[in-house]
Amino acid sequence: MVLKVFRYRPERGPEPYFDEYEVPYRGEMVILDALNYVKDELDGSLSYRWSCRMGVCGSCGMMVNYKPRLTCSTFLREFYPEPVVVEPLEGFPVVRDLVVDMTGFMEKLQAVKPWIIRRHESPVESGEYLQTPEEVERYKQFSMCINCMLCYAACPVFGRDPDFLGPAVLALAHRYNLDSRDEGWPERHQAIAVDWGLWDCTFIGECSVVCPKDVDPAAAIQREKVARTTDAMLSMMLPFGGQP
Repeated sequence: MVLKVFRYRPERGPEPYFDEYEVPYRGEMVILDALNYVKDELDGSLSYRWSCRMGVCGSCGMMVNYKPRLTCSTFLREFYPEPVVVEPLEGFPVVRDLVVDMTGFMEKLQAVKPWIIRRHESPVESGEYLQTPEEVERYKQFSMCINCMLCYAACPVFGRDPDFLGPAVLALAHRYNLDSRDEGWPERHQAIAVDWGLWDCTFIGECSVVCPKDVDPAAAIQREKVARTTDAMLSMMLPFGGQP
């Protein structure tokens, strides 16, 4: 099969280009296997990210025939015998070839404080913060995010506004807001209730379509909108405000 691979090598000039490589076809091969073949056998200068090869780390996300996919779980047989176009994830600055700059994403992730926040920590001797299976089930789906950023490449809002916090970040904020151990939802609300945050989402839903872990960030964002609207209404009627 033929792989048409996006190349950007700053030392060769400012314009990207495509290189074509012929790779052996086997039905069990995935796109990442084909890229590794190119790297090992044809062109050692090709740059891309990968790690676990098991759909867990999220580092091998790329555009495959113009759709955001994990290359470790996208099989060649899906496209055989036609050529396959491999490009870096859309919407992100390209560092080199298929490698994109994730700095902006990491800054947004930190801004929503995706960790458990307690107003008053209990002493270690008192034991763990226990949860019922029902309490875990509330947020479990949204905790499955692997930060692969496929949802960002599929999101037209992020494509238009790179400052948009984005699906994964907002879904993870919702995950911690749902956690019975967490008390940081007021702080998190301040971080996401901005012009480039929660209310910038237009609910097109492509983020959920491409998510390899069925996190459904579109649903998380809409539920967070409902929760924040409910809280705002309660705060007008009750002196102590609402709850997440």
